[in-house]
Amino acid sequence: MEIGKKIMEFRKKKGLSQEELAEKVGVARQTISKWELGETSPDLKQSKDLSKIFNVSLDELVNNDIKDVLVEKTSNTEKLAGLILKLIKIMIIAIIVLPILLITLRIVFKNIHEKNAGRLMNVKIECTLHDKSYGYEFNFYETTGEIKEAGGDGYLANITDIGKTDDAYQALDIIDAYVRNNGGTCQRSEAEQVEN
Repeated sequence: MEIGKKIMEFRKKKGLSQEELAEKVGVARQTISKWELGETSPDLKQSKDLSKIFNVSLDELVNNDIKDVLVEKTSNTEKLAGLILKLIKIMIIAIIVLPILLITLRIVFKNIHEKNAGRLMNVKIECTLHDKSYGYEFNFYETTGEIKEAGGDGYLANITDIGKTDDAYQALDIIDAYVRNNGGTCQRSEAEQVEN
């Protein structure tokens, strides 16, 4: 709606004639008529006077629908806030679920690996070298020879450097060969299955 129509609407609501309104604003009656017909428009000072007379805001007088702008801004802000909340929820879920998923996958892959690697076995090797006895023990997977746990006399580990291998079969052969090459003897126990 044009400002002229608004002026006419507000003037009639106030029960004022064009002459009475013209007198209050300080203009001629013809000026009010030209405003209402849309031929001319009031300047800023006259518009402020009209808004006071009609007891309305300048936005209402010039039909500047600021409410729509505010509603749109509010709506956009609410959408953004909703999106941020969804992202926060997703992050919280990820923080909670991801570690559980990783632990579960680790357990599953460990079980698959152990299944493919065979039974867990235990072998002890007892050696005599320079009239002293040394022992070492291995827990390993039967099929792959992969060492799960190993331990025993540090002297054997140091002189044979078995810490560099992760294959129990190879480590046992290295110990046995070293001791025999240096005048000693070794005896291995039978491989026994270890309970998991």
